[in-house]
Amino acid sequence: MQTKIKVELKSLYKIFGAKPDEMISRVKLGASKAQLLENYGHVLALNNINLSIYSQKIHVVMGLSGSGKSTLIRHINRLIEPTSGSILFDDNDILGMNSIELRKFRRFKASMVFQNFSLLPHRTVEQNISYGMLIQGLESDKLNRDTAKWIKRVDLTGFEKYYPVQLSGGMQQRVGIARALATDSQVLLMDEPFSALDPLIRKDMQDVLLGLQRELSKTIVFITHDLDEALRLGDAITILKDGRIVQTGSSQDIILQPADRYVAEFTKDINRGRMIKIGSIMDKKRDAAGPELDKNLSIDQALQIIDREGVSEASVSSKKNIIGTVTLSSMIRALGKPSENNPLDPSGANFVGYDKEP
Repeated sequence: MQTKIKVELKSLYKIFGAKPDEMISRVKLGASKAQLLENYGHVLALNNINLSIYSQKIHVVMGLSGSGKSTLIRHINRLIEPTSGSILFDDNDILGMNSIELRKFRRFKASMVFQNFSLLPHRTVEQNISYGMLIQGLESDKLNRDTAKWIKRVDLTGFEKYYPVQLSGGMQQRVGIARALATDSQVLLMDEPFSALDPLIRKDMQDVLLGLQRELSKTIVFITHDLDEALRLGDAITILKDGRIVQTGSSQDIILQPADRYVAEFTKDINRGRMIKIGSIMDKKRDAAGPELDKNLSIDQALQIIDREGVSEASVSSKKNIIGTVTLSSMIRALGKPSENNPLDPSGANFVGYDKEP
């Protein structure tokens, strides 16, 4: 059964400037972001965005600075209003909400976690975490119980009375995540929440988020400029450039079938052995004589097993059913970086659109 679409953006445009409505036709006729700025003094932030975000999944939106990713996420809860297009939440267009309905939507259905934590400096850890629930009007007994529960879940027991200035960056972001989750919102919007953290703390926070997601199965829209973070967290990844979508797909799609040179440049320096799953490069024939390997094993893991067994191929399985085979040569081929001289993906198929200019 296909997962339900939770949020859908349709033909979404955002142009900043004095006369954005007049600029739409120019963009639709092909005016680029640079041309719109140079010739008309307007900034093209989002260009015909069509995107489906599925329920209970982590959808990562990434791109370089100025690509439009933060502008995009702020449209989902209408912190920014589009120039044109529609934004559907459970098939209801949130652009049709009045101020009261929008306030209710933000309180109960879409919570946000910001890069700079955005904690209330004059409130303690427990007061920050409980703030959203307080706005929702929860009774004090339930509010106190839920606050204590979330403090424990993000491992901040003992810090209840501390103020944000007394906490490390990682601890502050734990408070921000707990505050967003405590409202039991259906969608969690995370705008580069870990980018200001040191690498070790950042990985720890990624682990916290993945652990909570396994438990809670929220719909999460996660903004980042870091590919490793996107590949680690995302069930689906959308890459933006100059306000338009370049590619949307799974981590394996992004690595193995970059849509163009822009995406290929993003992926060229990643650890392919650690990131590529053997299920993504397998042959669907089922007659391998070697060991049985789960489709979600990385190439690095599979190579160690094949080397230990002294064989050159293995069966690939999913839920104990054989679904294909993988060979030593196909795994070695998959480790090669895409280039103009190597225009084939590791499974032998052409990169989709690889020779097209972005």
